[in-house]
Amino acid sequence: MVHTQESTLDTYALSARYYDAAYAAIDLVDAPFYLELAQQIGGPVLEMGCGTGRVLLPIARAGIEIHGLDQSPAMLDILKEKLQREPEEVHRRVTLHPGDMRSARLNQQFPIVIIPFRPLQHMHAIEDQIAALRTAAAHLNDDGRFAFDVFYPRFDAPRSAIGEERLEMEWPVDGKPGTIIRRFYRNESIDKTHQNFRGTFIYRTFEGDRLVREETAPLHMTWYTYPQLRALFLLADLEVVEEYGSFATGPLDNSATEMIFVLKKSKRSIAR
Repeated sequence: MVHTQESTLDTYALSARYYDAAYAAIDLVDAPFYLELAQQIGGPVLEMGCGTGRVLLPIARAGIEIHGLDQSPAMLDILKEKLQREPEEVHRRVTLHPGDMRSARLNQQFPIVIIPFRPLQHMHAIEDQIAALRTAAAHLNDDGRFAFDVFYPRFDAPRSAIGEERLEMEWPVDGKPGTIIRRFYRNESIDKTHQNFRGTFIYRTFEGDRLVREETAPLHMTWYTYPQLRALFLLADLEVVEEYGSFATGPLDNSATEMIFVLKKSKRSIAR
């Protein structure tokens, strides 16, 4: 018998519960890029949108002090639990801050600020996008660096039909042999004018071939074009230092899969 669908669960709580297992099931390659950047520049680091610590923890384990900012109590609770299992020296290097990246001010500046894995694509209004970039700039030392990534829009790729479901990933449930969770994605709408789309993540738990649980969480993401980002940087008083089209630091051209930027404060901002 299938359990009642839990669509009323808090979005972040559901995402937090499955986040680590889901993304361990696919080959994300961004963490080494941010770790290497932190090692080159040195800490302390500020990570905005730190989630459950997928990028934060490797940086702390490498001996670098890092502050994590996130607005989701559920994500931060899981990160706190994970920190309790880390050696004391790792735990001491981490400071967590609940807060919204559009408005948070920590009264501290950093040599490096990072926003890995696309939290900026959850900023949908121009005002929110500028506010988040200004938060990063406000926390930079005058010679500091700010790095983030968003996906490169694929205008040549066919879009999923509205209402179509596709299987994205699956993983086994620890301690429950024969039980797996499959995450599906269903496209709900596309707004080409405002450059965003809405969809639904569907988490289905199977015992063998039997579906025993189904849970859903909404997704709302905005995509950016390159000229649009350059304009946002100007509005946030930021200048591009480096830009890449992949985490292997490939060029940002027609073959790119990501848009990755390393920025600094503009001279105008520093002079104020």
